[in-house]
Amino acid sequence: MLELFRATGAYLTGHFLLTSGLHSPEYLQCALVLQHPVHAARFGRELAAALRPFLPDGVDLVIAPALGGLIIGHEVARALGVRFLFAERDAQGSMVLRRGFSLAAGERAVVVEDVVTTGGSTREVVNLVRAAGARVLAAGSMIDRSGGLAEVGVPRVALATLQAVTYPPDQCPLCRQGSPAVKPGSRK
Repeated sequence: MLELFRATGAYLTGHFLLTSGLHSPEYLQCALVLQHPVHAARFGRELAAALRPFLPDGVDLVIAPALGGLIIGHEVARALGVRFLFAERDAQGSMVLRRGFSLAAGERAVVVEDVVTTGGSTREVVNLVRAAGARVLAAGSMIDRSGGLAEVGVPRVALATLQAVTYPPDQCPLCRQGSPAVKPGSRK
């Protein structure tokens, strides 16, 4: 999987400010690999297969946080044969359902994300689904940058697990060297 990220230019090196607020010398820009439908479909099938053991009685929907989870979430939903929804941030920065999306009490969901570092976005979507009365059976991501440590409140799987190098901003050696951090992700 990581070779495909390198081949498509989706594995970046430099000085990056992650959505979590941490700094890192590496960044996985999933959009660059998922821009190829053949790769997106393959990863969607593989992630759906990894999630199936958590879905013994089936699942009703896949939900993902926008923007990163849109393509892979859609492909997992396609592979599972269920509908796909996405949550997005409102003006206050909270995850909400918009565009006419809704959840019904008792529906069974899985949350899908492209990359997990701290699990924050996935956890927010899990809480959103639960607040609507639906059940979250599991969560999945293409990449887990936490080394398997991110806690999202439900069982979680990933296609690849990495122990990514990250630093709190006040301890970042790249900052001390004068290298400016860039924010390549979708959140400001």
